[in-house]
Parts: sequence; C-alpha cells; structure tokens
Amino acid sequence: MITSEFSTLDAAGVDRIRTDKQARLDMSSGSLQKSAVRVSPDSYGPEINTQDSGKINLTIAAPSGEISAQTDRIRFKTTDARPDFSEVTYFLTADSFEGLSTLIRDGVEKYGIDSSDAERWIESTSKDTGSKSDYSLTSGTSTGLEVNYDLRFDGSKDQQVIIVHVSPAS
Repeated sequence: MITSEFSTLDAAGVDRIRTDKQARLDMSSGSLQKSAVRVSPDSYGPEINTQDSGKINLTIAAPSGEISAQTDRIRFKTTDARPDFSEVTYFLTADSFEGLSTLIRDGVEKYGIDSSDAERWIESTSKDTGSKSDYSLTSGTSTGLEVNYDLRFDGSKDQQVIIVHVSPAS
C-alpha cells in the first residue's frame, strides 16, 4: 500500500527527496518492496546523491522501531528479478576520529551493533589516529533489520566515512 507518509523512488519521488531533503522508507515488513516505492519490477532503483546541496534526513521504518540518519548518498541494491531491494546503503560522515567514534557508539546503542567489537576497533585505532583502517563491525539486529557499519577510516583525510548497509534480517 502506498501512502504519502513514505517516499517513492520514481523520478518524481527522487526529485522530492532531493528538494525536501527528507526520505522515509518503509521496511516495517522486513523488506523494501519495489512496488511500494513505485519502481518497475526490473528496476535497479536510483542512487540519490546530494553532496553538492546538503544532507537528507533519512528514516527507515523497521519491524521494531526505526533507523535514522543524515546522509548525502543513498543507494539501493537489487537485481532485475527481485521484487524487493536486498539492501539500502547510505553514508555517514564525521570530521574527526572523535566524531566517528560517536557515530559508531550511536549505532551500538540504536541498532544493537556489537559493542565489544566497536570498542576494540575504537581503542585500537585511537592509538594511531593517523592510520588507515577498513573494518566491518558485527551487525546489529535490534530493529528487526540487519544494520552493518562498514568503517572507512583514513587519519590523513579531513572526513571519515561509515558505509551503512541495511538489509532484511537473516
């Protein structure tokens, strides 16, 4: 059922997301159906990028609660044969190691990401904040969806990135 409460991913819906800087996706059933966002069954879905115009307030309704973030890139993973998207990906950014650590700890609290895994990475990386690290934290499932934080840390850069993968819980 399509309601005005949720965003669509057809051309008009993507334009609205880019203009209003608001996206609300319905994964409360455990997945995001293509028909619910007004894309054709064989569609791969759009990539929404607002890096030049500001961040989008993204909300994903989950079976238990919601996932929320401010992001400037949202991607959708699927095949032309799937009726749904196997994954919604968005990007979180921080301007410092401390900011990145705060985002990670927020994910632990909000989504059930493994805290000992997160703290081990933070502790290890804090010893050399000029280092580089690509690391995927153990996913959290407290919302009824699988939320994975894929860390892309490079201490020589001004901006640090977390690639967040949201998928149906397995």
